Amino acid sequence: MAIKEYKTVSEVVGPLVLVKKTENVKYDELVEIKLMNNEKRFGRVLEIDNDVALVQLFESSQGLKIDDAKAVFLGHGLELDLSPQILGRVFDGMGRPIDGKGKIVSYQRADINGSPLNPVARDYPNEFIQTGVSAIDGLNTLVRGQKLPIFSGSGLPHNKLAAQIARNAKVLSKDDKFAVVFAAIGITFEESNFFIESFKESGAIDRTVMFVNLANDPAIERIATPRMAITAAEYLAYELDMHVLVILTDITNYAESLREISAARKEVPGRRGYPGYMYTDLASLYERAGRVKGKKGSITQLPILTMPEDDKTHPIPDLTGYITEGQVILSRSLHNKNVTPPIDVLPSLSRLKDKGIGKNKTRSDHADVLNQLFANYARGKEAKELATVLGESALSDIDKLYAKFADRFENEYISQGFESNREIISGTLELGWDLLRILPRSELKRVSTKHLDEYYAPKPKED
Repeated sequence: MAIKEYKTVSEVVGPLVLVKKTENVKYDELVEIKLMNNEKRFGRVLEIDNDVALVQLFESSQGLKIDDAKAVFLGHGLELDLSPQILGRVFDGMGRPIDGKGKIVSYQRADINGSPLNPVARDYPNEFIQTGVSAIDGLNTLVRGQKLPIFSGSGLPHNKLAAQIARNAKVLSKDDKFAVVFAAIGITFEESNFFIESFKESGAIDRTVMFVNLANDPAIERIATPRMAITAAEYLAYELDMHVLVILTDITNYAESLREISAARKEVPGRRGYPGYMYTDLASLYERAGRVKGKKGSITQLPILTMPEDDKTHPIPDLTGYITEGQVILSRSLHNKNVTPPIDVLPSLSRLKDKGIGKNKTRSDHADVLNQLFANYARGKEAKELATVLGESALSDIDKLYAKFADRFENEYISQGFESNREIISGTLELGWDLLRILPRSELKRVSTKHLDEYYAPKPKED
């Protein structure tokens, strides 16, 4: 079918362009607007009403004149060029290279809207991914094929945590190929520079694909950026048999753009002005993670979002919590105590952690250590609160040990800095046992006798 040019552009309001007398136009279709000076601008179909199409431009409409503009509907949605060469490259939010290394040679093109995984085709997530962060690996374990969001607050160092995980993440099997797809959504130029330099310095850039959408880029580009990243991940996972970790930061900026576009379309707003279909829209991103039966590769997602006013009941974290399998929560009070990263392990949760730990995955004692550390930390915090109210003299000797445990747990186990990379066994689990030895063996009721016999006695130091 020949592509038609329409000279029926009738109205331009901000980034919105109205084209009349169109035929066979589809929602989300890519549109090229040609100007008299041979300049081209691109947009996508936002709405269709009989023969009238509303197009949202990916860039400014400045200088666009109704009389000499032609609209060309390209018959397909936004597509991404894919090949093994995307590894080690940096793209903008529309999939165009911005690292000065030129275009990639495309093996195939894929529509970025993709589709969620068929539940029947899903395989159950059950393998461990090491992030190098003890509060995640040891207590809220990330499992291959999982969706585990990080809930942060404005001003908290979630970007440093994201960069740390992107640099350090790996699978323990040496035979499995691992890659990171990193999408930065609506960030500042300084933040973008921090991520790129961080990955280059550590050498992690070689196994990373980066998509960077800056705060001054159009809202509609922000909608495309995470879909670009997930499409790249699907290619690496299902065509190249790689295990891919997708880090999306910041989903809150994505949702704000969704609200902006919804307002431009004059849709009836839902909770706090966000569109009523935001749950469905977020699910269309998150549900593209997972493992597929018969495929070697997998896609694991780590979306990061800042909770407005640190409110967990805000629509963005609330809806994200419904769709994903747990959450890692950053705490402002821990941040104020200089705990880095300030992960609050008690309200954090990985619903699939039990599937990725244990014998032949991490170590057989992992589940026991995890449960005992949680229990001790919770009791230690209670003891410290009691001491604050009644004074330390009100604490029993065992309560004082629990309070000591809570302090050392925060300062040694959780607070490891943003540059360290802890191995799960020699780092995280051994440190866990060091802390458990603060308490007498009789207090460790959540650890089996077998594991206590094997690990509780301190190992003799080598000369």
